[in-house]
Amino acid sequence: MGVPVSAVVIGGLAEELASKKLERVYAVQHDLLASYTADGYTAALEQLIRKVNPSLVLFPHTYQVRDFAPKLATRFGQVLISDAIGFRVESGAPVFVRQLFQGKLNADVKPGGASPHFASIQAGAFRADQLEAGSAPIENFAPSLAADTIRAKPLDPFRESARAVDLTAADIIVSVGRGIKEKDNIPIVEELAKALGAELAASRPICDSGWLPMERQVGSSGQTVSPKVYLAVGISGAIQHLVGMKGAKQSLPSIKTRTPPSSK
Repeated sequence: MGVPVSAVVIGGLAEELASKKLERVYAVQHDLLASYTADGYTAALEQLIRKVNPSLVLFPHTYQVRDFAPKLATRFGQVLISDAIGFRVESGAPVFVRQLFQGKLNADVKPGGASPHFASIQAGAFRADQLEAGSAPIENFAPSLAADTIRAKPLDPFRESARAVDLTAADIIVSVGRGIKEKDNIPIVEELAKALGAELAASRPICDSGWLPMERQVGSSGQTVSPKVYLAVGISGAIQHLVGMKGAKQSLPSIKTRTPPSSK
């Protein structure tokens, strides 16, 4: 779009963001933002957006963003274009691409009305290694918040158990499906992944059967990945799985497998 980009963070990470190619980093700080609440985040970001007056506000498509971002967009008479997987620019304005019906259709969505416009981006839609280094100043922003305007009383945050593997960071992934027929054939695919220097992943039936841990599942109910190469072994290509790996730079067709002959 040819416009400068700034980043906003509530809490930490301001120093890390300042090392990227940005015009400015806004560090939003207030005691009432120590714990997440939809009321607090909405009020704080509304004040900052009205001060900065951006044309476009982008979010990561997380559970937290789904909670407060539609409310924030409504404060400006807009809707949130959620879970976008890509975009293009037409006449200087963005057109976002969203998936419908679990990825069976792609829809172009062009923001309407006066700016600012709001959109959230699906995890894995863009690779982090494309970020450009730079040096951006950090500007602290203290919103005006009152305790009686925050209706929720947050409990301790839910903490997901640590993953043994982060598939989103893998350059090469070898993924296995129920076409391998039985659990005893998984070591064959593991050898292939090891030879390629790849991470081993799986479709949902494999994880549901307990043949591989759930943290290795790719798909709409698993991880969304965008490796340089994605090799599918014995995977049918169900849309739920394609949703999770559509960002791969190169995907190789599913390899049909057969059970090795008996030693007898």
